[in-house]
Amino acid sequence: METLAEAAQVQDQVIAWKRQGFTVGFVPTMGFLHAGHTSLMDVSARRCDKKVVSIFVNPLQFEDEGDLDRYPSAPEADAATCAEHGTDLLFTPASLYPPGFASSVRVSGLTDGLCGATRPGHFDGVTTVVARLFGIVQPDVAVFGEKDYQQLAVIRRMVQDLALPIEVVGGSLVRDADGLALSSRNAHLQPKDRTRATSLSRALFAMAASQEGEVTALLALGKALLDVDRLDYLTVVDAESLEPLHRVEGEARALVAAYVGETRLIDNVAL
Repeated sequence: METLAEAAQVQDQVIAWKRQGFTVGFVPTMGFLHAGHTSLMDVSARRCDKKVVSIFVNPLQFEDEGDLDRYPSAPEADAATCAEHGTDLLFTPASLYPPGFASSVRVSGLTDGLCGATRPGHFDGVTTVVARLFGIVQPDVAVFGEKDYQQLAVIRRMVQDLALPIEVVGGSLVRDADGLALSSRNAHLQPKDRTRATSLSRALFAMAASQEGEVTALLALGKALLDVDRLDYLTVVDAESLEPLHRVEGEARALVAAYVGETRLIDNVAL
């Protein structure tokens, strides 16, 4: 595995691979890698000849500087994990934004609700950094986790709207043995809060198992099972448009975001 920190070097390597006829898969991350990330690497490996992973904690998507400062980091362990999962090139830039950087990418509509409602500017930061990474890496396939379901929908819309020749693949959400969705933020959970955090998945699975079609009843079922300190949202939306539903009749998704202690967690299941 080669590790590069300069965007131009990464782009030169990818161009050289493509001239040789290789396909390129890409998994962008913010590091502190876990089994959810490695499952995305494995998807990339099955689909493409060459595999690129990036590690960059993007300041543009943090509205709270304290949250940015607290984001966990384990660069040596992350590099070892990437190598173990067949990564050909690890991109670890100190910064992605050159002096004078003045561009941004915004997707309207899909970013208005859910996490976008309580985290202003978050998705503008996501789409801007992903667009820049796509310009550098020029992947044929990019893999994003379904745990960040709204993010996946937003990136798919950006790629479609900008006519980018990239296949965006959603990787299945990975859970710990207790049902908690894997997340780098789980490291912030206090031991006393870990069990309470599993109430998110219990609530969602109960909703998915219910034969109830009326969303009001489903939400009441889910909220009764939640044990959280603050609920941002529990909702049922159309799986593609993310529009709130009154009744489950087609492909739908139940999504939740809540604080357990000081840690904000998200989860979702298909209905």
